[in-house]
Amino acid sequence: MKILTWNVNGIRAVEKKDFCTWLDNCGADVVCIQETKAKPDQLSDNLINPPKYKSFWASAVKPGYSGTAIYSKTEPDKIEVLGDSRFDDEGRTVMAFFGKFVVISAYFPNSQDAGARLDYKIAFCDCMLDRLNQLVSQGYDICLCGDYNIAHKPIDLKNPKTNEGNAGYLPEERAWMDKFLDAGYIDSFRHFCQEPDQYSWWSYRFHAREKNVGWRIDYANVNERLLPKVKNCVIRQDVFGSDHCPIEIDIDI
Repeated sequence: MKILTWNVNGIRAVEKKDFCTWLDNCGADVVCIQETKAKPDQLSDNLINPPKYKSFWASAVKPGYSGTAIYSKTEPDKIEVLGDSRFDDEGRTVMAFFGKFVVISAYFPNSQDAGARLDYKIAFCDCMLDRLNQLVSQGYDICLCGDYNIAHKPIDLKNPKTNEGNAGYLPEERAWMDKFLDAGYIDSFRHFCQEPDQYSWWSYRFHAREKNVGWRIDYANVNERLLPKVKNCVIRQDVFGSDHCPIEIDIDI
């Protein structure tokens, strides 16, 4: 199963940048989308009913904010959200069940300047980890895809020293990533690639993407039991249209 995950920074905006053509040609079995910034009734039929996919949406109550989606070539057995209104009201999670395999599209909160939303961010992270542990204990294998809004290690951003007090690289966020990985959830990209300068998000300012001054904050994590079936995980820096680029993971499901 080929899975792609992409924070599109507005599904209606990226539609104007040939998203539908990309979706039609990407070859993925499942596509996880974050930061849709829209509700389904605001979207074109091309986005809701593309030729090759069925789509599933979780939208924020607040207009033009947050939101996640999953496109799937195969009809899932069921679709769920996280199950906590604090986070579901912001449309932060869609979960697609395929037998005993679950693909999750998640948009982790931004902790914001001076950690203004850090408590909310960590609460979401812990709620997600609890849900994953529950699923794995029930015999499910999981692939958690999305924008975590966390750069874990110094290798995961261009300027770690100057960003130590900034959202996305706060000690509390990085400590949660340690706890998450220690709980048995593999950073699939780092399993295959230990090279520096591998980023998935770049500021729109100062020609950051051209200079590759970025952060790796988008992930596809799997539980340990599933790892032997993971064939590869790559960052698709060749795909444009957002300030993020997609992550691709191939799993022998």
